[in-house]
Amino acid sequence: MTDHPKNRLLRPETLTAIGIVVVAIGFLFPTSELRSISALLPAAMLIGLIVLAVALLMMDQRKASSDAPPVAMTKSPKRVVSAFLLILGYALATDFIGFYISTAIAIPLVAFAFGYRNPLGLAIATLIVVGTIWAIFDFGMSQDFPTGRLWGR
Repeated sequence: MTDHPKNRLLRPETLTAIGIVVVAIGFLFPTSELRSISALLPAAMLIGLIVLAVALLMMDQRKASSDAPPVAMTKSPKRVVSAFLLILGYALATDFIGFYISTAIAIPLVAFAFGYRNPLGLAIATLIVVGTIWAIFDFGMSQDFPTGRLWGR
């Protein structure tokens, strides 16, 4: 008896990719109710997520066709759990202290949880991401991001 399922669609990476596509498509529908400029960022991110999930699906199915065993999804369960908790904390922090501060804190913490330990690289990546978001959406398109309940807006 083998350790991996006979059905190619029951491989962990395939199930993950299908789940991501379904959920992302589900979240894509509400963006049609937003103003086009407001829907741009969430729609672009969701479409990018769908493209990446389809790429994961294709790569895993290519491996399945060559009878490669499925990859265990939890090689580092502590990292996966810590990243999930950080993202949950990020969502809550965005509501309370605002988007920019939460993002500036969350980017290095998630990267650190996944093993990237270079402080200079973490700082540069954080500045690039937050600065680019600010330049494009706040400065360029005059879109406001949540400022947080603690700051009164």
